[in-house]
Amino acid sequence: MTEQKVRQDQIHIGGNIRRIRLAKHIGQTELVRQLQLLGVDMTRETLVKIERGTQHIRASQLQGIRDALQTTYDELLRPQE
Repeated sequence: MTEQKVRQDQIHIGGNIRRIRLAKHIGQTELVRQLQLLGVDMTRETLVKIERGTQHIRASQLQGIRDALQTTYDELLRPQE
């Protein structure tokens, strides 16, 4: 079974991830380390692509990022201003 990907057309999820990550003073490498501890398969390269909006994010990755950043789906899926 293929995992569903979340498109970033109207909502720049990657930009929201970056904004929240930086506000919490967490580097990309640290976030990836936390994700791996949570059992989420992600590399730093993948995170960079997601933050830039050049790669879709998988639902499990979004859930892991939500947990690692201790935020909500509302914040991650907030439309760009």
